[in-house]
Amino acid sequence: MSTMSTKSTDKGVIAIVAAAALAIWLSSAPAPAQSLYKYRDANGAWVYSDRRPDAAIAFEELPLVAGERPADVALMEDFRPDGSLMLMARNPYHGPVQIAFELTAMHNLGAHVPTRGNRILEPRSVTELLRLERARDTDAMSVEYRFQYIHGHPGAKHAPEEPYRLPYALASSFPVSQAYPETITHTDAANRDALDFVMPVGTGVYSARAGIVIEVASDYFESGVDLAADGPRANIVRILHDDGTMALYAHLNWNSIRVAPGARVTRGQHLADSGNTGFSTGPHLHFVVQRNAGGIIESVPVQFRGSGGSSITVATGDDATAY
Repeated sequence: MSTMSTKSTDKGVIAIVAAAALAIWLSSAPAPAQSLYKYRDANGAWVYSDRRPDAAIAFEELPLVAGERPADVALMEDFRPDGSLMLMARNPYHGPVQIAFELTAMHNLGAHVPTRGNRILEPRSVTELLRLERARDTDAMSVEYRFQYIHGHPGAKHAPEEPYRLPYALASSFPVSQAYPETITHTDAANRDALDFVMPVGTGVYSARAGIVIEVASDYFESGVDLAADGPRANIVRILHDDGTMALYAHLNWNSIRVAPGARVTRGQHLADSGNTGFSTGPHLHFVVQRNAGGIIESVPVQFRGSGGSSITVATGDDATAY
């Protein structure tokens, strides 16, 4: 969920402040160019860092230029000749979002104007949220407001046509380090039913179900255990399913994502490579299916295809094989 606040007057926007919660926040500003150093550590695992290693370590230096990222959901002000202000909401994503807004401070605002509300923003749309009118024509109008949004239509029902495909190559097996009811790091509603698959950096990640790509983050290459600082720095792919639920594939490898927002992907399509980015203590794939449950993102339990077409539930400690 992302939260933003702004202040407007008849002369336009004065200030804007944006903050991200546990979701990935994508800025519209490109990052400066820097170098990425790739080398193997003492255990033979690949390391990606912006710090140059010791001269005794063989490394490869790569240019790291972050591309411009998609714009976020935003409110826009349309000042009308009659002195009124129309608040417009822009959704740049290829899937719906739910937005909740609130007027927090008002001056010379008509008494009939609602001070809060929520709307569904359809994919790639601009929607009229609220018309603000002056109480007195001779006085300027000012207003401060804030809003939050989450992906998906509220009340989406999880109804897959068949069991999910495990999100890696067929006949491959990887250990499950965390699955419900164990919630060591999966403590919030959005990740309660998430699964962590331990796999080496660079392992192919495949779509567990068909859908439309609605969000991608691909140019992070570091990891850490500070949730506030490292949580938003995970490379991800988010896919919207036909029933309105969404699959999140997280901690993906730097610059490995093979799909773009708006693309329709098929079941079993190669999406990216696994990595160790964001809030992570070691290389793994974080996979979870989520839905907008009326204003809150919550995870849902999933079953996978097992041997002979059976349905299986994956548990912590399993060595799960993809069929």
